[in-house]
Amino acid sequence: MPALGDPSAAALEEAASVFASLRPRLFGIAYRMLGSAAEAEDIVQEAWLRWQAYDRDTVRDPGAFLATTTTRLAINAAQSARSRRETYIGPWLPEPVDTSADPALGAERGEALEMAMLVLMEKLTPTERAAYVLREAFSYPYREIADIVQATEDSARQLVSRARKRVADSPRESVRPAEQRPLLTAFLTAARTGDFAALEELLASDVVSYSDSGGAVRAARIPVVGRTTVAKFIVAFAPHFWTGAEFTWVEANGRPAVLISRDGAGVALAAIHATPEGIDQVMWVMNPAKLARISAARPG
Repeated sequence: MPALGDPSAAALEEAASVFASLRPRLFGIAYRMLGSAAEAEDIVQEAWLRWQAYDRDTVRDPGAFLATTTTRLAINAAQSARSRRETYIGPWLPEPVDTSADPALGAERGEALEMAMLVLMEKLTPTERAAYVLREAFSYPYREIADIVQATEDSARQLVSRARKRVADSPRESVRPAEQRPLLTAFLTAARTGDFAALEELLASDVVSYSDSGGAVRAARIPVVGRTTVAKFIVAFAPHFWTGAEFTWVEANGRPAVLISRDGAGVALAAIHATPEGIDQVMWVMNPAKLARISAARPG
């Protein structure tokens, strides 16, 4: 153990201070790349170990070095995650994160953070996703993106352009976050009471309901599609699902959502995406592993 006043101890303390100042951004990059807070934490921890062991005297720009390290680790992790998700039981949704303390999760803008967008970003290759995240959420210049993803500047521009097109195959105008809470309130009221007519009025014609349980709890294993079908589906489970349920409003990924608990334990997080036509996505996160973090962050 370094003695008090040992230069190596001072250097490590300085390294830790630099890393701590950059950590929110590193986590923000890794989370947007993977859609998993747990996996993002692992990436950030690995980046710290590499920073700790590196010859830091040779690093001119710690922010660039750590962003590059984190992004490349996340690209590798995303390749493995893609293989695992091919065998995931049922629909996959991102692990929700509480953004009330850090609305943009270390980003200059809150882009590429909403749950519906993270689902769309699953269409991208890991390198496309990295370039898109760095540009859209963190405003990195293309020259720096090129260095990070090991491409030419022209290739980096093409990666971002291709990613933008792929996540905007069906461009829709989203309602503002302030409009989302009353819509979600009305939706949950109709869902709890089994009000079929009210549900149909709230839902867009092509609405899709996704239930992510990972096979850990009982849930629909395929997306439920269409206004009437989704309304019937929600009415069918109303009598047993809502018994003893308690609601806690949370800010999940920059948008209002509701944590549903029973006997003090979170059993689901309900979130929606809506357009002027109505609610076009209903997202039920039910996998206990994905609820642990946001359940622990809830007030009270």
